Amino acid sequence: MPLKKYGVLKGQVTSYTLPDPHDKTPHLTVRITENQRTDEVIINVFSREHPSEILYYAGEDFHSEQITHLPDLEYGFTLIGDTNSNIALDYIRGNLLDPSKMIPLPVTAPGDDNDLLEKLVHYMSKAEDNQEVDIYAYGEKIPPGIHDVHMNQGNVKKYERDDGIWQDGGVLLHFKDTDKWVAVFLAFQSQSWCTNDKGHATKPVKECNHKSVKH
Repeated sequence: MPLKKYGVLKGQVTSYTLPDPHDKTPHLTVRITENQRTDEVIINVFSREHPSEILYYAGEDFHSEQITHLPDLEYGFTLIGDTNSNIALDYIRGNLLDPSKMIPLPVTAPGDDNDLLEKLVHYMSKAEDNQEVDIYAYGEKIPPGIHDVHMNQGNVKKYERDDGIWQDGGVLLHFKDTDKWVAVFLAFQSQSWCTNDKGHATKPVKECNHKSVKH
């Protein structure tokens, strides 16, 4: 069954918290303000399914049909349904990115600019306390804010209840002073990139991974 409350949360970044190194399911927690309230964007940086490294892609000068509508949204959470499906994300059907450009990254690693936390913090630090940057976090609404900020289809059996099309997660940053957009997309290596109209995998990962999907 697809996500129950899929949508996009719009706000401005105020701070972020690095994951607990002892946590078995570490997340980067980004706090944002919207309409004088604080919400959290909870971003997976590690997979419980093997391989554990998250697939990562960042578009530094991102363009898509969806973003033309986003600045008109009110701050806060917008539920996405039939009447506003034009702002939904789908990594496979939406022509958002070249899947072959996604790379697996460890949570942390020795050296500079070579792990997932460094990549994410790079962008969050640019947005932090910057009134000229709006964040749009796609995923499922939960009481602290939003989670499932990653691809939400082609899951392994025990997570296929979350499968659906046009309900993928991600983070977009709009630098309003220059009208520049940055997009960050994440996926698990255990997810298949061959899915049916329910978002369920039609081929196993070894036969259909992100490198083999035609863009």
